[in-house]
Amino acid sequence: MKSNTDVFNSVVAALFLLVVCLFAVIVKTNNGTLAGGVLSFIIFICYIASLAAPFMMAPLLEFLLALFLFFAYASKLNEKFKGLYWPLTDFLRCVTAAIIYFAISIAAVSRYNDGASKAGGVFGFVATIVYAIDFYITFNDLVTFLKQGSSDAPEERKSEDEDSDSDSD
Repeated sequence: MKSNTDVFNSVVAALFLLVVCLFAVIVKTNNGTLAGGVLSFIIFICYIASLAAPFMMAPLLEFLLALFLFFAYASKLNEKFKGLYWPLTDFLRCVTAAIIYFAISIAAVSRYNDGASKAGGVFGFVATIVYAIDFYITFNDLVTFLKQGSSDAPEERKSEDEDSDSDSD
């Protein structure tokens, strides 16, 4: 029989996921960031409840990073802080998350026999696929962002050269 705290924790987790999903509908953000954040939270819960508790740190950090990027895009910090390459930050997050989730999922499924570890490993493999798709999409956005930035730079240099009145000849 479940205790009252288990039911309360389940309700709080479900409400939290519902609020995050509502924010995603209201605020236009990268769907991979949202899906990765939700999967990271689920994997974190699975690893806490399992014998594979040493693996809980990676999903927790990934969840917090996804939450930060989600709220950064929601509050339009990417438009306020132009010095930080936001697509590159998102791309690096996706690549590292896919690699780390793949490694810890193999370890969790092969080393531990309890159901929560197996569930965390399976969700980890799903997260690996989600992050792989997300870094492919983000890579395309990154290439577009870098091409846009590189096309502006030569025009600026050209105008600076035309404006200079040096008679060095």
